[in-house]
Amino acid sequence: MRFLNRMRGCLRPTCGWLFGGLVVCILQLAGVSEPVFGQSTSVVSLQQDWSPDKVLYQCEQLERDRQWSEALALYQQALRKTPNDARLTQRRSLARIHFDLERRYADSSFLQQISRTPPKIAEGTYAEVLLKIQSYYVDEPNWNEIARYGLTALKFALEAPEFREQHLSGVSLDRIKNGFNELTDVLKKVSVQKRVDANWVATQSAKMLRASIDLPEQATYMEFICGAIAVLDPYSAYLSDNQYSETMSQIDGNFVGLGVELKSELDHLAIVNVIRGGPAEQGGLRGGDKITHVDFKSVSQFGSERVADLLRGEEGSEVVVTVVRGENAPQTAKFTRRRVEIPSVEIVQMVDEQGGVGYIRVANFQKTTVRDFDAALWSLQRQGMRSLIVDMRGNPGGLLSAAVDLADRFISNGVIVATKGRNPLEDFTHRADSTGTWRMPLYVLIDENSASASEIFAAAIRDQGRGKVIGTQSYGKGSVQGIFALNVSGGGIRLTTAKFYGPKGDSINQIGVKPDVEVRSAARPDYDGQLQPVGDDQVLQTAISYARQNSSPNEVVVGR
Repeated sequence: MRFLNRMRGCLRPTCGWLFGGLVVCILQLAGVSEPVFGQSTSVVSLQQDWSPDKVLYQCEQLERDRQWSEALALYQQALRKTPNDARLTQRRSLARIHFDLERRYADSSFLQQISRTPPKIAEGTYAEVLLKIQSYYVDEPNWNEIARYGLTALKFALEAPEFREQHLSGVSLDRIKNGFNELTDVLKKVSVQKRVDANWVATQSAKMLRASIDLPEQATYMEFICGAIAVLDPYSAYLSDNQYSETMSQIDGNFVGLGVELKSELDHLAIVNVIRGGPAEQGGLRGGDKITHVDFKSVSQFGSERVADLLRGEEGSEVVVTVVRGENAPQTAKFTRRRVEIPSVEIVQMVDEQGGVGYIRVANFQKTTVRDFDAALWSLQRQGMRSLIVDMRGNPGGLLSAAVDLADRFISNGVIVATKGRNPLEDFTHRADSTGTWRMPLYVLIDENSASASEIFAAAIRDQGRGKVIGTQSYGKGSVQGIFALNVSGGGIRLTTAKFYGPKGDSINQIGVKPDVEVRSAARPDYDGQLQPVGDDQVLQTAISYARQNSSPNEVVVGR
């Protein structure tokens, strides 16, 4: 199983610190910090006559119905237009806390983690998180904000039925409210200016709520951890054991599951795509099917995230899924979970054999991308390729190292990308190596959902004058995230550690990559790995026209 919700960011999977960078690829629903960056599954979008006030009003309606992911999607769309709007930024952070809370308490590994973590270990985990923020976060931490949002996350948790059911069964709402009010009265007098002050606030909160309402201290510390991370930026996140392992597996290009891309609906999980060779494809599932029950638990009754969590499991274990196709009656079938390879290079073909125009679609960047891309290049060369179109539309990112290596296949010298952070270890300039440079005419397709690593590739090709970028302005994700294992309690955190800049020194963040040739088109390669008819895709058609005019005998230079 994998979910269409995509996050944009550069990641470093590390227990201590590693040089080099990673960009996240596709994350499981329970593994995303937010559900809106990339190919958002939300049907909510900005109106043409939008304004911040109208967005706030619309989001209030969504939040009243607990549609946190839809509200987050709308906030993020608005903030791309007005990135410095303080009201939208604050409300997005609060909606993020609510969304993360519901997600955590639908994650069985998170609940197990709380139950097995002693209070002292939980206290040490919070201290470890604060230390990592101080050491690696891209901006100077605002400790007062971090402590305040930790307290806010705790307040929201105390109000949430799923939290109270788990930790405060039998405790009245009045008693909970009085206990929290007593705590805030004490904390009003506290000045938080340093990391040690923020740590004290969490410790005091855990002790007081344990005494007043018998709340387990580890539950308090966990809300402070998640609140601290949520206030930093949209790309930083706490990762439970499941989320951490899933993130690392997907960076490797594989995961254990059924092999489907899903999006959440109120009464079902919609199958967007079925990955070739996975249990779902072999069992007859296909895009457009609707999963209504997993192990006989319905999405409408238990919620999409709780039911989606049931799809996870150990390799070789079985799960029962009820599926509705079109107007047909529901069908129930049993599937065996196994490891599924995530395709990175999805489509490789000659789109104009007579003109020698090759085409490669890159869906994301992961450890296998460069290997698969190289194989695709040699395959197209044997078919007579004289020019190449690389399609990055809808590509949310992947390994930074893979993006750099891919750009290096076409750029013989000069800067590909530079990263800069508050920690000097984050300052690094990636340069091209002339070994193995392909010199055919190159055309890169991008759109508003091309982000992060795909923007690095497109900006390098454009700025170095190596090829022509065609399509629409890209997403504008220009920061680097690091993945840090939590040594005290397990799981991990994702922190923004740096920002990246194109060869000309321009920041991509909030701006994106502007194409050399702007062409708008609704059509893109569909999810079954087949290319749309060229005539239906104006962007691709434009690239082919340029390629026909500028094709030349292919040449690859090996060596210097």
